[in-house]
Amino acid sequence: MTAKGRESWYEDEAGPLVRSYAVTGGRTRSDTRGLDLITLVVALRAASETPGLEPEYSRILSLCQRPVSVAEVAARVDLPLPVVKVLLSDLIERNLVLFRTATPVTDAPSPHVLQAVLDGIRKL
Repeated sequence: MTAKGRESWYEDEAGPLVRSYAVTGGRTRSDTRGLDLITLVVALRAASETPGLEPEYSRILSLCQRPVSVAEVAARVDLPLPVVKVLLSDLIERNLVLFRTATPVTDAPSPHVLQAVLDGIRKL
């Protein structure tokens, strides 16, 4: 608490503290793009080509100059995963980032393929 009775949002070692909801504008969920931990994202432009972006968006664009997973982006920008998903959804909506989700496995492998693998292992 400060001398005036208000809470201080600044720590000497950590610097200014910004709550996650402030970064996302109060939004807690990204839209229904299906972003998960292994979704790959890649920037279409460099952060320097898009002036006026908030610092978090610029950091994400800088990290996404090559395809990276959503989990890796969250780890490198040091923000919670739900916050990163919201920010990435915003960048996708602005056509600044492309994403590719993993293809879900819907069918089990055929018994013929499994038997061939088993036969190959037995030959070893």
